[in-house]
Amino acid sequence: MPLAEIPLSVWRTRGHDFSFRGQTIRYWTAGQGEPLLLLHGFPTASWDWHYLWQPLAQRYRVIACDMLGFGDSSKPLRHTYSLLEQADLQQALLEHLNVTEPVHLLGHDYGATVAQELLARHHEGRAQIASCVFLNAALFPECHRPLLIQKLLLSRLGWLVARTFRRDDLVDCVSKIYGPCTHPSESALDDCWSLMVANRGMRVLHKLSTYPLERITYRERWVGALLAGGVPLRFINGAVDPVCGGHVVERYRQLVPEPDAVLLQGIGHYPHTESPTQVLHHYLVFRAHFQLGRPLKQA
Repeated sequence: MPLAEIPLSVWRTRGHDFSFRGQTIRYWTAGQGEPLLLLHGFPTASWDWHYLWQPLAQRYRVIACDMLGFGDSSKPLRHTYSLLEQADLQQALLEHLNVTEPVHLLGHDYGATVAQELLARHHEGRAQIASCVFLNAALFPECHRPLLIQKLLLSRLGWLVARTFRRDDLVDCVSKIYGPCTHPSESALDDCWSLMVANRGMRVLHKLSTYPLERITYRERWVGALLAGGVPLRFINGAVDPVCGGHVVERYRQLVPEPDAVLLQGIGHYPHTESPTQVLHHYLVFRAHFQLGRPLKQA
């Protein structure tokens, strides 16, 4: 049975604000139980999780924010954006919400790399992570296959590319990274676009786009966090994503001890919106298995 969507207009009314280093961050929380922190990808926002929000909130205390520079949060122009700072933001949000117990992570793309940094901090004793599940992310920077637009945003003319980026360009990008039968509706594209342009977001798109360089800089740290053990991990991946699809899962299985990875055939870069029912199933199976102390088998 398809999962019910939450319209963006409704989603926005349910958000709250808190201040992080002088900037306004929009966040959402619902449910009770063990805290589950949802980390969105680039260049979208926490609304990406709306199909999974209610089903997860029936079981856990779900928490999500639009990271700095994304969605309805502040998008300061004269700012150097960093995945490290985004990890600081997540920890500040948990502190704001008085979350003191270990946190479960579910991260997509950009957010999955933030999750890797939080895992690294866990192994340093600076965070408490109970489990982590990744969705379509270049967990290993050597596997990242960027689109042309991503390369252009990283170029010296990135600022111009960002300011001339239009909704038609978004549609073109989506057509390349979604599965052949799972493209979003025109209404969903309108909503994604409205989140990108909120708070004059096109002025900072190129600044947000530098995260692949950070992945290279911190590869040893962030890949090391995957290899350290002690925290249950699962990788759920849309197989036909050209940017970080099945080829990343292959690398994951080569490097990560006792790898637990699930490939979703025919699904692209956004499995949680393309096939949320499958993602929910594989996430809940993961949680049930390790909580019962059963070994996870490679899927």
